[in-house]
Amino acid sequence: MRLRDLRILLLLALALPAVISSVEGSPPRPRRATGGEADPRAPRDAAPSSDLLPDERATIAVFETAAPSVVFITTRALRRDFWSMNLFEVPQGSGSGFIWDRQGHVATNYHVIAGANAISVVTADRSEYRAKVVGVDPDHDLAVLQVPAPSESLAPLVVGDVDHLRVGQKVLAIGNPFGLDHTLTTGIVSALGRSIRSMSDRTIEGVIQTDAAINPGNSGGPLLDSSGRLIGINTQIVSPSGAYAGVGFAVPVDIVQWVVPELIRYGKLIRPGLGVTLLQEGIARRWGIQGVAIVDVDPRGAAGRAGLRGMRETPDGDYEVGDVITGLDGEEIADVDDLYRILDRRKVGDRVLVETLRDGKTRKISVTLQQVE
Repeated sequence: MRLRDLRILLLLALALPAVISSVEGSPPRPRRATGGEADPRAPRDAAPSSDLLPDERATIAVFETAAPSVVFITTRALRRDFWSMNLFEVPQGSGSGFIWDRQGHVATNYHVIAGANAISVVTADRSEYRAKVVGVDPDHDLAVLQVPAPSESLAPLVVGDVDHLRVGQKVLAIGNPFGLDHTLTTGIVSALGRSIRSMSDRTIEGVIQTDAAINPGNSGGPLLDSSGRLIGINTQIVSPSGAYAGVGFAVPVDIVQWVVPELIRYGKLIRPGLGVTLLQEGIARRWGIQGVAIVDVDPRGAAGRAGLRGMRETPDGDYEVGDVITGLDGEEIADVDDLYRILDRRKVGDRVLVETLRDGKTRKISVTLQQVE
C-alpha cells in the first residue's frame, strides 16, 4: 500500500466517530464566535442576583422580611342536617391577617370572620392554631384574633403612618388570594382620602385606594410601603366580576392603630357619644329635615343632662321635631356620617359644642361626651 493511501485511511478513521455522532442526533458542541465571544446559540446560565435592579432587590427584601408576619385564616360555620338535625361544621371562607404583637394577637378584617363558629390560623412556619376572637369593630371592618403560638415564632410588622403618603408612591400587598399562601403584588397609591361602606353600613373615612392586585382571600392582609412598614389593611375591591379590576381599598393604619389596641384591651371599641337616638336619614329627607334629627334622649345621658330634646308625639297623633343637630365644634353636620366622623376624633369625657335647630331658632349647647355601645 502506498503512503498516500495510508494517509487517506487514517483520516477517514479519525472522522468516522464525528459522522456517527451527527447521524445519531447528538448536539454539536457550542462553538466560539469570532473575536473570542460566546456563540449566541449556546445555552446561558441564569443571571446572578447581582444582576437584579435595585428596585427588584428592594422589593425582594421587603417581601422576605414581611412575609413571616402574614397568616392564612380559614373559617367554619355550624350547619344543621335537614334529616338528622345534627350540627356539623362546614367551610365558610378564607382570608388573610398579620401578626400584631408577640402575645399572639392577629389583626384582620371583620368580614373575614363574620358569622364563623370556628377559626383556624396558619402561620408562616405552617403551624395551624385554633384562634379565639378577642374583639371586633364592624364599623371599621376590623377584628383581632389570638393564637397560642410561642412568642419566639411570632414576627410583628413594623407600623408606619399615613401622614406622609403620596399618590403615586409604591405599595406592596401580601396575602393569600384564592388560598395561594404568601402571594406578593405591587402597585402604587392611586388615591387618598376615599370613603367606603362597612358591613354595618357606616362610612370608613380616609381609605387608601391602590392598584396593587387584591383578590378574594387577600382581605385582612397588610398593605406596605416600600420600606416594609404597615400603612393599611386590604379590605375591599371594586369589580363587576368579583375579581381584581385595578381598584382596591385599604383601611388606613391610623384607624388600625386606634382600633386594634382598643379591641385588645376592652374587646370592643370604646366610642364617645351624646346619648341620643337619631332619626333615620331616609325619613329625615322625606320630612325635609336638614341635619341630624334627635328622636329620643336618655335623660340620664350626656345630651339629657345638657338639655337636648328629642321628638314628641302631639295629642292628634303627629310628631313634633325637637332638636336637629346642624354642627359640632364649628363643623357643619349634614348627615349621620358627618356626626360619626367628627365624634370618631373625640374621646369619652371631651366637651363639645353642639349646634342645634329647635323651633326655627339656632342654639349652641355644651355637652360632655359619654361612652356608648
